Amino acid sequence: MSKYESKSIRNMTIIGHGGTGKTTLCESMLYLSGKSDRPGRVDDGTSVMDYEPEEQKKHVSINAATNSVEWNKNRINIIDTPGDSNFAFDTKSCLRVADSALVVIDAVGGVEFQTEKVWEYANEFHLPRAVFINRLDRERSDFFKAVQSVTDRLNAKITICALPVGQEEAFSGVVDLVSMKAVQFDEQKKNAKLVDIPADMAETAQKYREILTEDIAEADDNLMNKYLESGELSAEDMEAGLKKGILEGSLIPVYCGSAVNNIGIHSFLDAVVRYFPSPVDQGIIKGVKPGSEAEEIRTPDENAPFSAFVFKTIADPFAGRLTLFRVYSGTLSADQGLYNASRSVVERISNIFFLEGKNQKPAETLVPGDIAAVAKLKETITGDTLCAEKSPIVYPRMTPPVPIISFAVEAKSRGDEDKLSTSINRLIDEDPTLSFQRNDQTNEMILSGMGQIHIEVAVEKMKRKFGLEVNLKTPKVPYRETIKGKTRVQGRYKKQSGGRGQFGDTWLEIEPLPRGTGFEFADKIFGGVVPQQYRPAVEKGIVKAMEEGILAGYPVVDIRVALVDGSYHTVDSSEMAFMIAGSMGFKKGVLDCHPILLEPIVNIVIEVPDEYMGDVIGDLNSRRGKVLGMDSLGHNQIIKGQAPLAEILRYAPDLRSMTSGRGTFTYSHSHYEEAPPFIAEKIIAESKKTDG
Repeated sequence: MSKYESKSIRNMTIIGHGGTGKTTLCESMLYLSGKSDRPGRVDDGTSVMDYEPEEQKKHVSINAATNSVEWNKNRINIIDTPGDSNFAFDTKSCLRVADSALVVIDAVGGVEFQTEKVWEYANEFHLPRAVFINRLDRERSDFFKAVQSVTDRLNAKITICALPVGQEEAFSGVVDLVSMKAVQFDEQKKNAKLVDIPADMAETAQKYREILTEDIAEADDNLMNKYLESGELSAEDMEAGLKKGILEGSLIPVYCGSAVNNIGIHSFLDAVVRYFPSPVDQGIIKGVKPGSEAEEIRTPDENAPFSAFVFKTIADPFAGRLTLFRVYSGTLSADQGLYNASRSVVERISNIFFLEGKNQKPAETLVPGDIAAVAKLKETITGDTLCAEKSPIVYPRMTPPVPIISFAVEAKSRGDEDKLSTSINRLIDEDPTLSFQRNDQTNEMILSGMGQIHIEVAVEKMKRKFGLEVNLKTPKVPYRETIKGKTRVQGRYKKQSGGRGQFGDTWLEIEPLPRGTGFEFADKIFGGVVPQQYRPAVEKGIVKAMEEGILAGYPVVDIRVALVDGSYHTVDSSEMAFMIAGSMGFKKGVLDCHPILLEPIVNIVIEVPDEYMGDVIGDLNSRRGKVLGMDSLGHNQIIKGQAPLAEILRYAPDLRSMTSGRGTFTYSHSHYEEAPPFIAEKIIAESKKTDG
């Protein structure tokens, strides 16, 4: 069996804005627990958690990573998540399988934009959580200011459980307000011991101890009665009340320290084991019966039918696809098969293991709460449910966000063109926020993602994992052409070069159709002026000319062409001749019908903090966009509008820059509109230059 029972497991996801020290905090936990022999460092590339070359190069977490520490006879599974909005879906997927979340906040910067987003994610999953004020050894660090930013920007009622001893360079330890002892560290910052609270902190510590006691009492009626009767709570009552309050979400404890110096980490790990929920504490898990809406439930019990949720996939060039999952019920051994209830297939496994950074540690048997991995599953992808075939259940999957930036992608080497689709689709298995498709109109392969950094990282991974180098270009805008007038025109083709010639003669009536109608061809020939067998060829020639465009090489749309008259030659006429005649007549006629260029217009929804609203609206107007409506959401404004696609192809980095990374947006195709003359003239001129 597993070394740990479910009640001795803690599953904690580490979340927060980029650069707050989340990964360093994980490294400190690994070091202090004896899991690693020295603390890894993000900046010098020795981090256990940030092991991908792209992460070491950029000194930032790009992928969520799992590991575990043993602390006071418990196993704490930690999931370190990216703090960059480009990779936010990975963070959200990890919160989906956690039992608690630790929100790491920089003691200098306080709550930042991505902190707000991940806090919202934790709210969605109703996750118990704690706050860790990190980097208190830095210049200008301010514990109480950082705590106030949590109250103000996250609209959260928090409970301070630890106070810093000293500040900035003089930061040397923490005061545990439950035990009312200070935690002092040796010179190596590895061993900690409880000592008396420094005399100059006694009054402050007593003040916050009383607030903590009141908060704990408020979380439980029985404790409130005890508190009102005696004016205090016992140590046992404090611990029981704190655990209950965290589980129910009525208490959000605040801890503090310096991860890089291992200060405050011991106290925090003690708190995780004592107060944070285990898989057993979280109770039943809800799903549905496959193929129906009928609710199914599972309990975190080893004797219940096995069930697990796949929350992450890693594309490994050597081991193949690695599938990470969280066990919710029952047990799993390496010799068992896995039933994928999401796809109704049985998967065979040879071994199961715990993924510790990039290392794999074999596992014999998994129990509820275990987070583990298997290799080389053929059908299973992120979001699937694995379970016992005789007791199937499907847990709700998460829908990836819509990509917001796109690039045309092509292989640098012609010999690698076939590898392009395969390589990118393997990356999409790992990262479902990427999308890949061919634009039939422009004939470009389009790679889309959550931001420029996201796409650049995908390109780096393609080169490293699959040996494929690609070029990125701004995608062509799929303009279209149409007409505003009508005409009657002759298309006549005659060629004589000895022997049988070519002859086709057509008269066409051309007129516009309402926007979005497409193309209509009408055969209005009476009698045999153009024989029946040649008329489809006329339409074929027109369709071919429409695809090639008349003004700037873009498809012609929303047009009606009627074949009304013509003539033929009994010997020289052919389908080819009438196809060419139809094409010639169409091209000539369109130029007489006031041809115009159409540009794609998109619906855009932008979410920005109140203070940036004016700048964003002004910028949208400068992009020929228009605001259609606005809504408020907390401290943010939701701007709904429309803009030409050409103006927002590179909107993602511009919006990030304009809003200090706090603005987000989505867009979707709406319709086509006539391009302004100055835009059309420029596009037509560029197309002629290209053709030339």
